[in-house]
Amino acid sequence: MTFNPDADVRGSRATRRGGRGAVIAGGAGGAGAVVVLLLMLFTGQDFSGFLGGGGGGGTSPDQGVVENCDSGADANANDDCRLDAGEEVINAYWQSELDGYEKPKLVLVEQQAQTPCGTASNQTGPFYCPTDRTVYIDPTFWSILRGQLGAEGGDLAQLYVLAHEYGHHVQNLLGVFEEYPRDGTGEDSNAVRTELQADCFAGAWTAAAPDQTDAEGRPFLLEPTQAQIDDALNAAAAVGDDHIQQQSGQVNPESWTHGSSEQRQRWFMAGYEGGSTACDTFVVPAGEL
Repeated sequence: MTFNPDADVRGSRATRRGGRGAVIAGGAGGAGAVVVLLLMLFTGQDFSGFLGGGGGGGTSPDQGVVENCDSGADANANDDCRLDAGEEVINAYWQSELDGYEKPKLVLVEQQAQTPCGTASNQTGPFYCPTDRTVYIDPTFWSILRGQLGAEGGDLAQLYVLAHEYGHHVQNLLGVFEEYPRDGTGEDSNAVRTELQADCFAGAWTAAAPDQTDAEGRPFLLEPTQAQIDDALNAAAAVGDDHIQQQSGQVNPESWTHGSSEQRQRWFMAGYEGGSTACDTFVVPAGEL
């Protein structure tokens, strides 16, 4: 999805944080590293130990904010700025959708940073940490997504990932994590329903995004093209549990925590076509999710 080049995207400014470098190969090479990276793409969990990165608590010091991100043209040209501008538009949407909405923090990780939920790096991929209500993303992850995982990782796919993580923040505000704890696995588990709802929220935001405007009334984003929608759906399919498990040779629905590729695509479109009110995945009967 392309930003309106003339839009003013200056907002709260994402924080930069970083420290030691992150090595992708680590303890799991080849296909194993690909599987772990796919597992981590849309999770709030740190699996970097499987890659030799290590976890841990604590935080790394902030290193300033994103600079040179003033217009939609800047966002179209730079991944860091695109995420920073995306934060502005996603927050604007949820402020109009949810009474009492409180913005999460967005941290762009440089190399590696410690968080209350583990290590943030391009190994772990984007994740939301409910402990400090922060979304962590290393923008270099997109080059890994394109180069090692074979996905396009285009503009809307990036914003979709960001919107998915903000969907987890909305769930945190709504008390979803407490009401439906992720204490099981399987096709109808709360874990799967939680992820599919976040996908649905991302779809709802995608449809409404062109209606969000800057202080001068200019739309932040242009209407998405079909090719851009397809790119986002491709990203959803890439992180389906069945697709991930196919990389290791065996598909086991009883172990699913995020949903199949088909489910993730379908629930994204449910939000895109029906808005956030179409996203109550927890009322869908078992076997119909």
